[in-house]
Amino acid sequence: MEGNAAVLDPEICKPCRGGVPPLTREEALRLLPEAPGWKVTADCTKIEKTFTFADFRSAFEFVKKVAGLADAVWHHPVINVGWGICTVVLHTKKINGLHAYDFFMAGKINALGDEGHS
Repeated sequence: MEGNAAVLDPEICKPCRGGVPPLTREEALRLLPEAPGWKVTADCTKIEKTFTFADFRSAFEFVKKVAGLADAVWHHPVINVGWGICTVVLHTKKINGLHAYDFFMAGKINALGDEGHS
């Protein structure tokens, strides 16, 4: 795999259409620095991050931003929201595992969270 920046370049990194193997643990861990705060799950099929906010309304507004992004790029995470927290889980359903696009999305979601999380 090339450098992480090249792998996650929006001109190169496209949503997975299937037909490729999921990332290995080593590949996922190599991309993880591009998604600060995200963790690879024990089975290495997902990445997740919990964002914190001042209150429920702020957390819910973040969910709406993530939903807008997800619809725009057709890559939909699992989202759990509660008072002052929102956990986002990414994986690629077509390959039942992780793809470079999950890490690309994590970076985009981080940017949304930087706008309002504490």
